Amino acid sequence: MTLPRLTIGLPVYNGERYIGEAIDALLAQTYQDFELIISDNASTDGTADICQRYVEKDARVRYVRQPVNIGLAPNHNVVVDLARGELFKWASNDDLYAPELVERCVAALDEHPDVVLAHSWSARVDDVGVVTDAYEYPLNTASPRAPERFRSVLFDSGGDDDYGVMRIDVLRRTAMKESYHHADHTIIAELALYGRFYQVPDWLYYRRDHAGRAERACASMRSRCVNMDPRRASRLRHPAVRLYGEYVWAYIRAIMRAPLSAADRRECYRYLMEWFASRARQGGVRDVEIPHQDVPAQLIGSMVARQPRA
Repeated sequence: MTLPRLTIGLPVYNGERYIGEAIDALLAQTYQDFELIISDNASTDGTADICQRYVEKDARVRYVRQPVNIGLAPNHNVVVDLARGELFKWASNDDLYAPELVERCVAALDEHPDVVLAHSWSARVDDVGVVTDAYEYPLNTASPRAPERFRSVLFDSGGDDDYGVMRIDVLRRTAMKESYHHADHTIIAELALYGRFYQVPDWLYYRRDHAGRAERACASMRSRCVNMDPRRASRLRHPAVRLYGEYVWAYIRAIMRAPLSAADRRECYRYLMEWFASRARQGGVRDVEIPHQDVPAQLIGSMVARQPRA
């Protein structure tokens, strides 16, 4: 049996509203050598029926259902555990993808063996698929120097790197998706210690902003962590100081684990100390709003209308 070169992992919970559009966009990619693994986190809506219909009509689709809600982070890790490809991409059940996104990311990885993750610039669409914002990539993760990539991930903000195409052997060397405060930041920082990133200079990934997004539905730090893993609900076992402390400790572990020279490791620790001191002066960790630019003419209108049907 020939294994697919790429695995696309799609974790979902109660995604019936948009998951059909997301799957259509993924199956219509110009790059075809992939499997799509959907892990349903015990959805209570019509997600299962929708996914089963795609399983029946496309052999690349595999559907698994969790018996109980295991949380967003473990469900993301499930699809990595099941992956058979040498390359891997997480996908979201409510986002959209230009048909050439995967092809251009895979081509970048093939052309640049030192690149561990390839993605594109991102645009934002609303609940009906109309583009509202567009962003150029703001981080210096293309630097050949690991400490500079790490510094940029720490101090700068923006990008959707966790939805890029990655080398799965590198991803599996990281701590994977965890559930403390801002765990989505630390996995990108750790990946950046293993190699540089490549950004396709075009808007090919469309993040959907709607009222049901997890980051909107979970207003507090604790509610976000509980959404990532229900075991975080106990304030006795998981007080806020632990949720913050694990966040900082994850960066230290990443530096310890990464294949760095002694000099680069020292430089990364220095940047981490500077970052921690700057956050302490600001009174805690804060998200930075990335300024948007005018929507390019080629993006104006509905991305839903332009999505090819699988």
